[in-house]
Amino acid sequence: MNADSLDGRLLFAIPKKGRLYEKCLSILAGADIQFRRHARLDVCLVLNHPIALVFLPASDIPSFVGKGNVDLGITGHDVILESQMLEHVTEELRLGFGKCALQVQVPEAGSIKTVEDLVGKRVVTSFEVLSGEYFGKLDDIFQLSGERRTKIDYVGGSVEAACALGLADGIVDLVESGDTMRAAGLHAIGTVLETEAVLIRSRIPKHQAHASLIDLITNRIKGVVAASKYAICQYNVARNRLPSAIAITPGRRAPTISPLEADGWVAVSSMVEKKKVAQIMDDLVATGAEDILIFNLDNCRV
Repeated sequence: MNADSLDGRLLFAIPKKGRLYEKCLSILAGADIQFRRHARLDVCLVLNHPIALVFLPASDIPSFVGKGNVDLGITGHDVILESQMLEHVTEELRLGFGKCALQVQVPEAGSIKTVEDLVGKRVVTSFEVLSGEYFGKLDDIFQLSGERRTKIDYVGGSVEAACALGLADGIVDLVESGDTMRAAGLHAIGTVLETEAVLIRSRIPKHQAHASLIDLITNRIKGVVAASKYAICQYNVARNRLPSAIAITPGRRAPTISPLEADGWVAVSSMVEKKKVAQIMDDLVATGAEDILIFNLDNCRV
């Protein structure tokens, strides 16, 4: 592959490994973006669209998109803020996966119990910018200056070991399940921010002709994300109980209602949030709905 093979193609940056990689592959498959990635190559051509996928470290993607080197990208909201690229990219869509929290953590058996207790002490993190802003505000509140301000030191990995090794009084790190934090004898005393994967586009488009293709891909991914969150609920209900049933299943825009041959009855089809399905079914039964069916949309786009 050479530079000429990328001419005229929309460049789409994808995390090359880590917690977002596998989910991104599912998103691409759901959006019908077909490609074959050859071993050890970080650029591959999409087979059914004028797109090239560029596999990059998630931490580099905001800079590549923000500077206009690539047109679209998927990365974490936290990474965008840490790289100070928020003003240079547009967050098109929250993707609903890769959710975690950037949290302040300290030894569970230690004397530090609150974030305020940690102010003015040593903090180790991979997120220097966000941690500096967070503790900078606290330092200002406590009117700390010079050497008395909180010391933020950078490490590239294994942040959770810093306290045990005597390098820090506390750390700032991403927490997903909390297993690593607890295994290291730490607990959270504050949250810097909540984050998840986002689809971003450059505010410096390389080719105006790509605008329609960017919109197409964005809308497809929106459909994939919606399909992962929603299911179709179908049921029959007496017409005089329809208002109560619709209040339970209002749908994303509105439910579909069809008359039945049985006098005074209607069939209802509505999109419902998957996480609420069990409660919705209970509420519908209490309303008098019958023949309730739930259909997943995992292989669909909405």
